[in-house]
Amino acid sequence: MNNRSFGDAGEQFVVQYLQKNGFAVKAVNYRKFFGEIDIIACKKELYVFVEVKTRKSVTMPMGQLISRPKQQKIIKTAQTFIVEQKLQDYVYRFDVALVSVDGTGFCLEYIENAFTKPEHAYANNSY
Repeated sequence: MNNRSFGDAGEQFVVQYLQKNGFAVKAVNYRKFFGEIDIIACKKELYVFVEVKTRKSVTMPMGQLISRPKQQKIIKTAQTFIVEQKLQDYVYRFDVALVSVDGTGFCLEYIENAFTKPEHAYANNSY
């Protein structure tokens, strides 16, 4: 299995996890020229923007795989999705799904609210 299809399989594993937990998946691999969000899902008034990291072996703490610049790109992309879909009245969360492989298949560490937009930036609606 090549890296792309392996990553896609990890994303599908997370999609199934979210659906089992009552989320409706609204988009997978939502792209803009400045960034991408792996999964966008919602449950009631909550929208989650999920970054998925899938690894065959873990050589560094997986939580360190999402740099601050990568977080900023995800946030900017989420802002665009919110405006396009007219979702300003919803609650948002940025989650991280860390998928690894053990002898029996995929393992998931799901981190809710893994990062946030800096508080002062909410008042500045520049995109």
